[in-house]
Amino acid sequence: MKARETAKNKAERLVIGLSGASGVAYGIRMLEACRELGIESHLVMTKPAEMTIGYETELSPRQVAAKADFSYAVGDIAAPIASGSFKTKGMIVAPCSVRTMSEIATGVTTNLLTRSADVMLKERRPLVLMVRETPLHLGHLRSMTALAEMGAIILPPVPAFYAEPRTLSDLVDQMVGRALDLFGYDWPDVKRWGEELAKGKRKPTSPSARSAPKGEVAVAGSRASEGRRGKK
Repeated sequence: MKARETAKNKAERLVIGLSGASGVAYGIRMLEACRELGIESHLVMTKPAEMTIGYETELSPRQVAAKADFSYAVGDIAAPIASGSFKTKGMIVAPCSVRTMSEIATGVTTNLLTRSADVMLKERRPLVLMVRETPLHLGHLRSMTALAEMGAIILPPVPAFYAEPRTLSDLVDQMVGRALDLFGYDWPDVKRWGEELAKGKRKPTSPSARSAPKGEVAVAGSRASEGRRGKK
């Protein structure tokens, strides 16, 4: 029994919500990334999200649900992810429609997706909202401000052209990887400035700095300085 409990505690869970905004590819790719990273995924989709899957992909909602470890009906408010006692690493809504964002901002939740997001806020867990809308009016901006003040992270799916994307998949992967960064996960498909991307790399200020023992500061000309101090 104890061994089973230990294994359960080690499994990290991430809640993934898909709402009806354009950009379901982000949520689908997030599910695939979780599988690659060994993260236990818990999926909830709204009815408009299921419609958008049909409009924007060649997959069915059932095929998307099969990519998750656990999938729940949007009306199942008794599902585990509706309770704060069910431990998770956090939640991302990708994409997040303005309707879903606004409902979360008010705290008046009507389905499992928005209830789960509300749980993240009350439990002080990371809640990332990939809001997909433009242009934005004042009401949208005020809702985002309210959510940010409550602890949510607003993450619009803005393309990172410095990563030199060549396909739409490249754009999606970069955004999904940056979202995973916010939960502390390192997904290999992300191109990082100053690392994989040579344009951002810089040479070390001093080669001796890397070879200096921990706790010591390498200072140029330090031996000469010591010699001068010894002669005085």
